[in-house]
Amino acid sequence: MEKLIKKLKTTIDEVDGTWSVVLNDITHQKQWKINEHDLHYAASIIKVPIMATVFSLADKGQLSMSEKIIMKPEDQVGGSGVLQHLTPNEKISIADLTILMIIQSDNTATNMLIDVVGVENIQQTMEHIGMEKSTFYNKLMIVPADLEGSNKITANDMSIMLNQMLLGKISSYYACEKMIDMMKKQQIHYLTKNLPNHSSEYIGTERKWQFASKTGNVTGTKHDMGILYVNGKIMTVTVLSSQCDKEVALETLSNIGRYIFQYLSQE
Repeated sequence: MEKLIKKLKTTIDEVDGTWSVVLNDITHQKQWKINEHDLHYAASIIKVPIMATVFSLADKGQLSMSEKIIMKPEDQVGGSGVLQHLTPNEKISIADLTILMIIQSDNTATNMLIDVVGVENIQQTMEHIGMEKSTFYNKLMIVPADLEGSNKITANDMSIMLNQMLLGKISSYYACEKMIDMMKKQQIHYLTKNLPNHSSEYIGTERKWQFASKTGNVTGTKHDMGILYVNGKIMTVTVLSSQCDKEVALETLSNIGRYIFQYLSQE
């Protein structure tokens, strides 16, 4: 892992901004961290603990994933996602809202789910997982009159969450399976943007890699985190960046992902 660490250090040192990285090589029981306790604005990464809260409450019988919620006009907010463009007053299941929140980073779906589960339950989920420094207070793409606090995360906290999910320890094992499966359907890619594609002329060929992931994106902030599976090897990856030019950050994330993939691809 030493060569990988050297490449990542060089890559980060060559760009501006604040970068936080936590890698957990599950297969070889190795770990690397840098600036892991630095606080970053959460952006859409906060949607992962919201998803965990939804599944936790479903496990407890406090909500049903099949329950349908009316999307009111005031629910529709800008940014990412498709619900903002659809006809209001339609009913959407909690399951579908959760999928849209994760794979398309839909902000309207996210805010509707926050109303369903409540801010306090999300905070309690994060505390239960062991996310000691990260915070959640606000909906997305709105301007509250009085801000109690802001949504912040650390790479260490997010890495803890990924590892708890991988071990089936967030709520139930079944819930963790469902969350990871959902994250594998991610449609927004930073770390894995330039990895080899999965195409094959043969039906049923196993994928060389899969990434159960979630990105975060606002001005000056680019994050990507997830569980990377490559040829039977597993690594949890969390990369957070702040105060870096958009194109530079995206290129850097792509390079980091490529180096990690090359490391895991080695026999």
